[in-house]
Amino acid sequence: MKRTILLAALFCVVAVAMAQPAKDTLGNWSYHFQLTAVSQSHPSFSAKYSGENSLLSEREGGKLSVTTTLFVGRKLWKNASAYFNPEIAGGSGLSAARGIAGFTNGETFRIGSADPKLYIARFYLRQYIPLKNSAYAFVRSDDNQVAESIPTSRITITAGKISLSDYFDNNAYSHDPRSQFLNWSLMGNGGWDYPADTRGYTQGLVAELVKPGWAIRFSSALVPRKANGLELDYKVTKAHSETFEFEKNWELKRPGAVRFLLFRTASQAPTYIKTLTDIKVGDSTSVDVYTGVKEWKVYGGIKFGFGINAEQEISKSIGAFFKASWNDGKTATWAFTEIDHSASAGLHINGTGWKRPNDHIGIAEVVNGISHEHQDFLNAGLYGFIIGDGKLNYGAEAITELYYQAKLFTNFFLSADYQFVQNPAYNKDRGPVHVFAIRGHLEF
Repeated sequence: MKRTILLAALFCVVAVAMAQPAKDTLGNWSYHFQLTAVSQSHPSFSAKYSGENSLLSEREGGKLSVTTTLFVGRKLWKNASAYFNPEIAGGSGLSAARGIAGFTNGETFRIGSADPKLYIARFYLRQYIPLKNSAYAFVRSDDNQVAESIPTSRITITAGKISLSDYFDNNAYSHDPRSQFLNWSLMGNGGWDYPADTRGYTQGLVAELVKPGWAIRFSSALVPRKANGLELDYKVTKAHSETFEFEKNWELKRPGAVRFLLFRTASQAPTYIKTLTDIKVGDSTSVDVYTGVKEWKVYGGIKFGFGINAEQEISKSIGAFFKASWNDGKTATWAFTEIDHSASAGLHINGTGWKRPNDHIGIAEVVNGISHEHQDFLNAGLYGFIIGDGKLNYGAEAITELYYQAKLFTNFFLSADYQFVQNPAYNKDRGPVHVFAIRGHLEF
């Protein structure tokens, strides 16, 4: 863990040396930086039994994760720019990020190694294509955004190494685990098994039609070769994922938005029913595919689903959100987490009322579930790459999260976070679990 902190500190020094003050002027370059550290713990809890992927029922404390990212942008030609994000991640989540489908730390990846790693998170090109008679609006320099004037009616093409969550399923109040809710199933719609490697990135193309008040987005991206895999599958005629989203924004008395998402993924994912049938006749060759231990090399697994995501400002200091998602739940979870349907709602409150307008409170409830086929699979003593207790007394996984984020200095934020997890990994025989966290976030 010391290596993680030292390497992140070195990265921070390099970022400071490169950084320039944000300016409201056009520029060819942008440099931004973030460092986020999260420490989580939970006391002991009741568990009638445990399996290979269970959350440890004994007390766990001081599980520290650190991520640090450098955001570099360069303007190329008219309406075009390129972005490059080297990133370092290290540390570990509670129980190696296993045992809860809606896991409690969105800054922890499913790698299982505490050693810090330097890798390329994003490296992509973006081109704006103005539509006829479009007006232009100035945007400030920000993470992966050079200061420039962009057309308000446009087609945007983005291609390269990306994170699809940067473009789809956005929400002003519940999307960023570095400053908002930490839970995986609150930072995004849990039922969307979005295409990504273990760290949350993929390679692909995003096309957007953006008009004042609404937008349409479409993407085609690579999927992992194995469940929860770090290597992507380049057999693009057999393995790929498509996502479509329609977004409607409004400015009535208060701003709000709603987004409708559809997705379909083709991969090597086997089906739960076929695996259970094969086991009955003595064939267990597909069992290790679900945990990502081996590549199946059998294509044809299809997962599809949808999501809805809405936000509404209620007053100058209060905003509300709602999300719901579903997938067919017939094939193995391949990239995100083992949730087949999910619904969440919550409130975001800024500190204007107590004269700290840059502080924030968030409170939310999320309920996650899995398909009958998925239940049967786990009850048979089998495992995915996130959950599995050896057997299952099924109940919906319900999580309540409450956080307070305080802006202590110009660029530094400190948060206290609490999560109450009922039926972790959908198991009534385990829990409930109380999870506590401290989060520090530096940005400039």
